[in-house]
Amino acid sequence: MIPKIAPSWQAELKTEFEKPYFEQLSEFVKSEYDAHPCFPPENEIYNAFNHCAFEAIKVVIIGQDPYHGLGQANGLCFSVHDGMKHPPSLINIFKEIEADLKVPYPKSGNLERWANQGVLLLNATLTVKAHQAGSHQNRGWERFTDTVIKTISDKKEQVVFLLWGGFAKKKTKLIDTTKHPVLSSGHPSPLSANRGYWFGNGHFGKTNAFLNDFGLSPINW
Repeated sequence: MIPKIAPSWQAELKTEFEKPYFEQLSEFVKSEYDAHPCFPPENEIYNAFNHCAFEAIKVVIIGQDPYHGLGQANGLCFSVHDGMKHPPSLINIFKEIEADLKVPYPKSGNLERWANQGVLLLNATLTVKAHQAGSHQNRGWERFTDTVIKTISDKKEQVVFLLWGGFAKKKTKLIDTTKHPVLSSGHPSPLSANRGYWFGNGHFGKTNAFLNDFGLSPINW
């Protein structure tokens, strides 16, 4: 079953969609959405791909799980729908951008504006049951998103990968670091940030410096 995903991604991932594990994953996700409130909304599960075409990728940010609160998740890691209160990790992301780039803190936590500039905002697990963090882990999503990361690494050049926290850093093994810059730091969650592992990493300015070096337009964070 090929999901409703942008044509550029269908071309890259068609063989993955045809594998038995993805069929089983699709059946599991459908049964969960039929039986329980789940997030993001079904039509936004593949938003990360539908807002950032394969050929447009400049930057990849890897998250773990969608937000599991009502109305938060919109299919992009760390992002929430317009009008939603900013979760703590997103607050710390915006504070770091504010300090790093001297730009004002934004009103909206919807990061579609980043995705539309070539930032793939990829959660390792694309769905979750309401109020149950991690409830859709180890069902096949991680195999799929690992393939996405490796496909980007293998087929593209000079993509900046931002790996925040221990979980994301484990994805380094999927990335050819001889042709892609990788920036790692602690996670923006309060637990990590308050211990000094997040603030001051300068990732947003460093990313734009890499993009300038590659002859690409910087991201308007």
